[in-house]
Amino acid sequence: MARKDAELFASMGARLTIARNEAGLSQAAMAEALGVSPRAYHSYEKGQRGIPVEALVAFGEQFDVDVPWLLLGTKAIRAGHDFNALKEIETSLDQHLKAEKIKVKSEKRGAIVARWYQSHVEGREVTDDDVHTWIELVRE
Repeated sequence: MARKDAELFASMGARLTIARNEAGLSQAAMAEALGVSPRAYHSYEKGQRGIPVEALVAFGEQFDVDVPWLLLGTKAIRAGHDFNALKEIETSLDQHLKAEKIKVKSEKRGAIVARWYQSHVEGREVTDDDVHTWIELVRE
């Protein structure tokens, strides 16, 4: 059974956020690099609509990002990335948010996952206090 569009777009938006943060670009700069409007790009990350094929191809080519990963979360963002660690981070965050009955928007969730994963890639330990601070900063 196919996933609902809203779920697909939300998870894709989170991965776009991760890849953009990794590239060190603002949403406006990424939009310019992909040849889309900032408003359109914002809606992709927010999960409000799907990103066009042309922009996906540009993203993959310009930023060395695996397009199947952007679309479906398969494989890893890049060959050297730890896909299992990313999944564990997402699972831990989702479990914590659910247990604490905390709601955050999908793009904000993506920002937390991106920051956490970036710390993992750089070998920095992430404490519970770090995660709690990130959540408080984006809480609805």
